[in-house]
Amino acid sequence: MIYKDERTEEQKKTHTILVTAKDNFMSGWGHAENGNSYCAWAVNPNEASHAKLLHWVSTRPEMKYINVRYDGGKNWRPNAAHVSIYAIDANHPSQK
Repeated sequence: MIYKDERTEEQKKTHTILVTAKDNFMSGWGHAENGNSYCAWAVNPNEASHAKLLHWVSTRPEMKYINVRYDGGKNWRPNAAHVSIYAIDANHPSQK
């Protein structure tokens, strides 16, 4: 499994809410060949709205099995070939 968390060490402490999803478009090829690709967007609840982020992810047709997790990603290890976590701030398109 490839597990890529793009948050800084500080963001791992502050961006504690994850919106997670299976990416149907990326699953089955590339780094996720013969498996699933999952992604998560992490927010700092003091800086950005996870509700807005949830809506933004939900409107993307390639995203399936969308969830909100409150563990900061510490315990999130989906059964997948490829996992990416992205840090979201107030400037992200989901927050507009």
